[in-house]
Amino acid sequence: MRKVNYDKFPSTKISGTILRGWNDIHTLLMECFKSRKVLAVELYAGVREDEVINELKSLSPTLLINTRDLMKPENEIKEMTERFMTKDVLFGYVTNLSLKDYFDAGKLEVARKQVAANDRVIVVGSGAAMIAQAEATLVYVDMARWEIQQRFRAHEVKALGVDNREDAVSLQYKRGYFNDWRVLDKYKEGLFDKADFWLDTHIANDPRMIDRETFFKGIEETIKTPFRVVPFFDPAPWGGQWMKEVCGLNPEKENYGWCFDCVPEENSLYFEVNGVRFELPSVDLVLLKSRELLGEPVEARFGKDFPIRFDFLDTVGGGNLSVQVHPTTQFIRENFGMYYTQDESYYLLDAKEGASVYLGLKNGINKDDMIRDLREAQKGEIVFDTEKYVNKLPAKKHDHYLIPGGTVHCPGSEALVLEISSTPNLFTFKLWDWQRLGLDGKPRPINVERGKEVIDWKRNTEYVKEYLANHFTQIAEGEGWSEERTGLHPNEFIETRRHWFSKSVTHHTNNSVNVLNLVEGEEVVVESPTSAFKPFVVHYAETFIVPASVGEYTITPCGKSVGKECGTIKAYVRF
Repeated sequence: MRKVNYDKFPSTKISGTILRGWNDIHTLLMECFKSRKVLAVELYAGVREDEVINELKSLSPTLLINTRDLMKPENEIKEMTERFMTKDVLFGYVTNLSLKDYFDAGKLEVARKQVAANDRVIVVGSGAAMIAQAEATLVYVDMARWEIQQRFRAHEVKALGVDNREDAVSLQYKRGYFNDWRVLDKYKEGLFDKADFWLDTHIANDPRMIDRETFFKGIEETIKTPFRVVPFFDPAPWGGQWMKEVCGLNPEKENYGWCFDCVPEENSLYFEVNGVRFELPSVDLVLLKSRELLGEPVEARFGKDFPIRFDFLDTVGGGNLSVQVHPTTQFIRENFGMYYTQDESYYLLDAKEGASVYLGLKNGINKDDMIRDLREAQKGEIVFDTEKYVNKLPAKKHDHYLIPGGTVHCPGSEALVLEISSTPNLFTFKLWDWQRLGLDGKPRPINVERGKEVIDWKRNTEYVKEYLANHFTQIAEGEGWSEERTGLHPNEFIETRRHWFSKSVTHHTNNSVNVLNLVEGEEVVVESPTSAFKPFVVHYAETFIVPASVGEYTITPCGKSVGKECGTIKAYVRF
């Protein structure tokens, strides 16, 4: 068994001010009342509100205002957001609402007058700063979306203006994805330079608080150097066993199907402040430093969206994923309000005997027959004969398969897939799920009717061979290194390059954020030729991000990899 060196808790190490535990936080907030009579505590969606409010009550305010009490009635909010929630169990439409739309104007005015007329006032909830206005100490309680999803599963947190705790997890997630998170991120952007303190409540009853200076110190230190977001792991109906060994996960768990190690909209960042970890959403870095992170041309194209996504799909000792297809750009714009689609690729980080990838349609099939069979299979009338319609390709380690939108696909069992894709991460139309139930014991939603609208029927066996399966082109080479182009498809905006190297190899960000994974070798070190950042060590299977502003950097085998051939796969935005 290999020795685990995968770092599950990467962090930016800084010095600064950090408080841990409610007692010390209470003491500081009481001091704040000596200079400002109002304390505004902003809550992102997904915060355990009762925990925070109960602790604030112990400060004995003369008036405590919960912003939920100032919002429009729940039935009005549901009506207001209905067009973004839609009737679909999974998919909504991107909102154009702002936080002020949630509030009753009359209640807001009364609350502001109450705040002005009292001393030692606490305003708590989403929108607290709107009520407290300028003369307040502002604390922002932030929350990473991955942790919010865990709380959805436990049915323990409310949505923005709505108590939807009893809703299905898919509906809670849909409201967050299409509405709440977008509303609150837009609002949060205006508070970054106003917040006096940032409060981390990701771990129940173990709060940590940093001041504004420490927060921005962490942001500035992170953007100057290669960095990693905090990976999270999740089981799946098809999940496997590979990550347990390589990533050092709990061997008692039945499986792990997913590792999300570069999804900045959902992952966390850790600042390690004086040896204490402080957790915040990694999207904060994207919102604050989009140009330095993404590069000016990428920011001009995608705004404050991080466009590249890396994750693992582990089917080693598991099963096939669902047979699926992703929408075309036109379809995703018209139906969901997204402006680019979920193009992707499968890089085989590892493959055991019998590994396979299902990709594209077989030559000469009748599409009407296929859709009929999918519909009948959805109703349980037949078992869909996947290999009658879909190419099943034997797969080996370091293969790379390209999957532009409209291509029918899925990874088979016995593979560890590094999925390299554009960021929209919800838009999978499942066509067939192998007569399988989800982890909740219920059938997972099938989308044959949507799928048939976006399947590109020309993506057949010949097309797959010519354009999608293992198209490697050597780009450059030098002493101890070589560079290959591995994709992606011309329809996709992501370019990928693979480097094999036993000596130092030089990279350039070329005005685009670079996302890399160490696909071969125990460890390497990433360095700046001008010592602009500290040497950054990366281990096998770790994904890391190099901000566009870094410019030139080198990657060199180190530790047990010295003298051995290593490999990286790099993704960036193609211009």
